[in-house]
Amino acid sequence: MADGAGGAAAGRTVTMLGRSGCHLCDEALGVIERVCAEVGASVEVRDLDSAPQAERDDYWDKIPVTFVDGAQHDFWRVDERRLREALTRAR
Repeated sequence: MADGAGGAAAGRTVTMLGRSGCHLCDEALGVIERVCAEVGASVEVRDLDSAPQAERDDYWDKIPVTFVDGAQHDFWRVDERRLREALTRAR
């Protein structure tokens, strides 16, 4: 496995849209952080409570929602294998 900024996914970003106190968000973030550390991608966490109303309407019942480079990847749970594959495949 690659590690750090020199990894296979350097320059890629995984964004998780979630809420404080959400157990599914906590679980998803653990998977996201582990995979991103292994492949060299960065992690961004956004709070749905602070998001614009339209975004809250779209994603409220789907949190946590995961995006890879701005494109929706998953919701509710994060599949570790699937996330790793998404980050390491050619763009």
